[in-house]
Amino acid sequence: MKIILVGASGTIGQAIERELGERHDIVRVGRSSGDFQVDIADPASIRRLFEQVGPFDALISAAGNAHFGALEELGAKEFAVGLDDKLMGQINLVLIGREFANDGASFTLTSGILSEDPIRYGAAVSTVNAGIDAFARAAAIELPRSMRINAVSPTILEESLPAYGPYFRGFKPVAAATVALAYAKSAEGLQNGQVYRVL
Repeated sequence: MKIILVGASGTIGQAIERELGERHDIVRVGRSSGDFQVDIADPASIRRLFEQVGPFDALISAAGNAHFGALEELGAKEFAVGLDDKLMGQINLVLIGREFANDGASFTLTSGILSEDPIRYGAAVSTVNAGIDAFARAAAIELPRSMRINAVSPTILEESLPAYGPYFRGFKPVAAATVALAYAKSAEGLQNGQVYRVL
């Protein structure tokens, strides 16, 4: 399969490439690195990406920014970081990408554990992650040409503990290689409308 991997240089992205790279043609995409570049917060940038890459069999998004901060300090500007980037960015990868995808292509998006297990300073992130999960379930019943969509919702990564560990006290971390298996299940399997929780 020809798989577009958005966020290829990130911790999860690298693990996905290691898992799938020997079996498939991986098109590595990043904000400023990879085979192609994209700003997922900009629909015009997304369209240029697909025009450059051409038809594909699977798209995996392991990208998206969102704002961590105390609720009392959150306003529209802080929420917009995640709404414009991680949420609408990934949604637009699907909405625009379906025009270029082959019949039966799959989309796999990334949400996160905070959609259902919130933490302090995570209200904006929880909102975005829950939106991604809901979109994947809802879009699955309407995508044309036998296309599929799923989401992967991982907990804190072992590799991310130095940076984010203090926010996730009491959470059991998982290795990025374990999380990558969920993306393989989505891209290489036949399930649709699923949210794969990796805990």
